[in-house]
Amino acid sequence: MAFPQLFSALDSLKDQAKDALWALSSCLCQQSAKIKINGRTFNIIKVLGEGGFSFVYLAQDETSGRQFALKKIRCPTGSDGVKEAMREVEAYRRFRHPNIIRILDSAVVQDPEGEGKIVYLFLPLYKRGNLQDAINANVVNGKHFPEQDMVRLFKGTCEAVRAMHEYHATAGSKAQGPTSNSGSSRSPPSSSSSMRTQRQQGDHSDEEDEMFPHPEGDGEGGYSYESAVNVPLVTKHQSEEDGDVVFDGDEEVAHIQRNENGHLEPGAQEHVPYAHRDLKPGNVMIADDGVTPILMDFGSAVKARVRIENRSQALLQQDIAAEQSTMAYRAPELFDVKTGVTLDEKVDIWSLGCTLFALAYSHSPFENTQTTEQGGSIAMAVLNAQYKHPSSAYSQGLKDLIDSMLKINPKDRPDINQVIAATDRVLQTLV
Repeated sequence: MAFPQLFSALDSLKDQAKDALWALSSCLCQQSAKIKINGRTFNIIKVLGEGGFSFVYLAQDETSGRQFALKKIRCPTGSDGVKEAMREVEAYRRFRHPNIIRILDSAVVQDPEGEGKIVYLFLPLYKRGNLQDAINANVVNGKHFPEQDMVRLFKGTCEAVRAMHEYHATAGSKAQGPTSNSGSSRSPPSSSSSMRTQRQQGDHSDEEDEMFPHPEGDGEGGYSYESAVNVPLVTKHQSEEDGDVVFDGDEEVAHIQRNENGHLEPGAQEHVPYAHRDLKPGNVMIADDGVTPILMDFGSAVKARVRIENRSQALLQQDIAAEQSTMAYRAPELFDVKTGVTLDEKVDIWSLGCTLFALAYSHSPFENTQTTEQGGSIAMAVLNAQYKHPSSAYSQGLKDLIDSMLKINPKDRPDINQVIAATDRVLQTLV
C-alpha cells in the first residue's frame, strides 16, 4: 500500500474511533451529546449506522422534540471531499418520488478536531428500519416474508429505481452550487405550489416544511451543482440527420428539442438516466405504514451511462465500484470492467435481482456456504452467476423473475419497465 493511501486509511480509522467514542461516552454517561447546526440545537441520542467516512445518528431537536436521522460525513481532504459529499445531497434533491427518501436540510461546517470539513444531512427517521433489518428479524424468528407482501415491497423499490433510470433533465434550469464557508446549503423557501407537491408525495408534516424549507429546482424537480461535483460521464455525439443525442455504445436515442445552433431549447427535456449502483436491502427503508419501501443512500449514484475507452478508465470504474458498491450485490460488469463498452443502468437490474433473492431467502445469491465459510470467492461466483434457489414455497413466477435479472450479459437483462411489468404479473397470480 502506498504511503498516501496508508495515511488516508489511518485518518479514516482515527475519525471512526472519534465518532464511536463520542457515541459510547454519551451512552455511558446517560447524557446525549449536543450539536448546533443552522441555528438549531440537536441532542445526539445514539448511532443508527456507520460507513467508511460517515455515521448516521438519531438526532432530536431540542426545541420541538422532533427526531431525525442525521448523517455525518467527514471530509478530511477538504474541498474535494465536500464536493463528493454534496453529490449525495444533489441526488437526494434531484429525485422526487414517494418511494425515494427526501433530504430535509444539509450543512457544511469546519471540523472542530481537524483541518477538514464535515457535511451534515438531515433525513426523515423511519422507526421500522430497513429491509435488511426485516430480513434479520425473519432469520432470528424463523420466519419468511409472505410472498405477496415481499413482491409489493420489491415493486415499490423498483418504482424508485425507475424514477432514476427515466430521469429527464430540463434545459435552462439554473445551476445551484453548494454554499461556501460553514453555512447551510439551503436555498430560500420554495413556492406554495412546490410545497403542496412535496406534501402530496411525502409522509411529512407542515411542521417539517417550516423547519426545513425546500429549495427550488428545475421543472422536473432536478437540482444541479457546479460541474466539478459530477463524475465524468458517457461521451455523446450528435447525429447529422436529426440532431438527436446518441449515447455511444447504446441503441437508445434521447429525443430532445434543439435550435438551429444545436443547443437545447429552453424547457426542453433530455433523458439522463442515473444509476444507484448500491441497491441492497440495507438501503431500502420501510415507512411507518409498514408497507412502503423508501430508497436511500445516494452516495454511489451517478449518471448511468459511462463509456469505457481505455484501460485507465476501466480500472477507475472498478475502483469506484469496489469502494461504493457492496460486493454481494454488485453487477459482474463492475468487477471486471472491459474497454470499448458502455456501463449503464442495467447494473441496478442485477442488484435488484440480488435484493429480491435476499428478501426471499435471507441472503444474497452469492453469499452462501461456499463463499462465506469454505473460502470461495464472491467475485468468481458473481462473474459466473453461480447460485441456486433454496427449496421454498415461493412461486415459480417469483423464481423466474429473479433469474431474469441475474444474467451475466447486461443486454440479456430486462429494463426497469420490463421488471415492473413482470412483477405485476407475479402479483396477479398471488391475488
